[in-house]
Amino acid sequence: MGELLNLKPELLWKHFEEICKRPHPSRKEKLLADYVISVAKKNNLKYKVDKFGNVVVSKPATPGFENVTPVVLQGHLDMVAEKNADVKHDFDKDPIQPYVDGDWVKAKGTTLGSDNGIGVAAALAVLEDNSIQHGPIEALFTLDEETGLNGAQALEPGFINGEIMMNLDSEEDGALYIGCAGGQNSTVKFNFKLNDIPANTVAVELKVTGLKGGHSGLDIHLGKGNAIKLMVRLLHELNYNYGIRLVNINGGSKHNAIPRECFATIRVPKKSFDDVKGYVEHYNEIVRAELSTVEPTLIVSAENSKSKSKVMDKTTANNLIDSLYAVPNGVIKMSADIEGLVETSTNLAVVTTKAKYVEVVLSHRSSVESEKKDLGNSIAALFKLAKAEVTQGDGYPGWKPNINSPILGVMKKVFHEKLGKEPEVKAIHAGLECGIILERFPHLDIISFGPTIFGAHSPDEKVQISTVQTFWNNLTEALRNVPVKQ
Repeated sequence: MGELLNLKPELLWKHFEEICKRPHPSRKEKLLADYVISVAKKNNLKYKVDKFGNVVVSKPATPGFENVTPVVLQGHLDMVAEKNADVKHDFDKDPIQPYVDGDWVKAKGTTLGSDNGIGVAAALAVLEDNSIQHGPIEALFTLDEETGLNGAQALEPGFINGEIMMNLDSEEDGALYIGCAGGQNSTVKFNFKLNDIPANTVAVELKVTGLKGGHSGLDIHLGKGNAIKLMVRLLHELNYNYGIRLVNINGGSKHNAIPRECFATIRVPKKSFDDVKGYVEHYNEIVRAELSTVEPTLIVSAENSKSKSKVMDKTTANNLIDSLYAVPNGVIKMSADIEGLVETSTNLAVVTTKAKYVEVVLSHRSSVESEKKDLGNSIAALFKLAKAEVTQGDGYPGWKPNINSPILGVMKKVFHEKLGKEPEVKAIHAGLECGIILERFPHLDIISFGPTIFGAHSPDEKVQISTVQTFWNNLTEALRNVPVKQ
């Protein structure tokens, strides 16, 4: 700690360091919410907290800007809690350990929380910095964004009054986002019976490790390996060739992250043990070659296990393996309207073996509501054929682009005058809170922007220092150029 205080803009980085000191995984953001309130109190600013715990802080206009259209600065307080397997870190108690590496800020073996800590820090810096010219401001800090946009879902009419919203939760310098995908989760349950350990078998632990993981929306088009899909492909082949029995399978931890690791315990005939180990070694070579460019540290391995656990009944295990092998994963369709935009995708996110059932979580996204529903229905149909129970929530809405947005015009002007270039105007294949907030406050004119962040939702997460300065400059200049209220 302390290394960030040498970076510019100083006030933003000061707040980000304070954010890193306070554990704030999803659903446990109270320490950070209390810090936001302390900043409000220190600067004699009004604040309020809703029933869910969302916080809004109000700052009056600077002299001469009283008639400017009121602006809401918006970000979320929670972060994705991911760490490398060999790192000891309790996200409920331990601070994040950021450090500077050239033009990047990273964390030691964990997610950094720059998603959305940098946006939150920027909003706090605006609240504290009285040298910035701006109209009336509300800074809205939502909770529990990463597990289902739940803070935004809980917002009630009247909690905010602004007419323009700047969402500070995008991750690409030079881009202005005016639309996002909607999303839906499917939870699948395979109930199994336990069978006695088959005679003349040995236990083997299979591991898929070394993958990079990443955000299941932003990174879904990059061709990264999915640890669960790689594991079930191996299980399917071993089952076909050696008649294995499945004991358990566990992989992934977050619905919105591409799974980096997966583990399975199987039992194989003693006579086939050496053949199975050799098959896994060969499979490792095959998939490493397939993914060598994007996943150079992938390792698939097999080792002896001391497991004395019973095995799943063969029918359920076969249905589980076959359906997970068959279920689509990755990009389903690219947009025909916006070049390079993923329109529809799905991520096989989590598989967990419980005492009497296996639970599978999948996350589907689309900027077209009908395609999102169709994808969810088709995946549900697949798992129902495999005799599994499927539950699906309503999900959350997308944010339809408005190319005639007044705040978009302001931001384009800022980019042109401050940077001498035109911004990229985009939609994002991720679940920003904008769609939900717009559904509740339909009068809002919304835009989203931020600095460059790579590897969000994974321990490889990093934020580019130079782009944070640009992000800050664009934010403060945009506030100064917000038009007078009509």
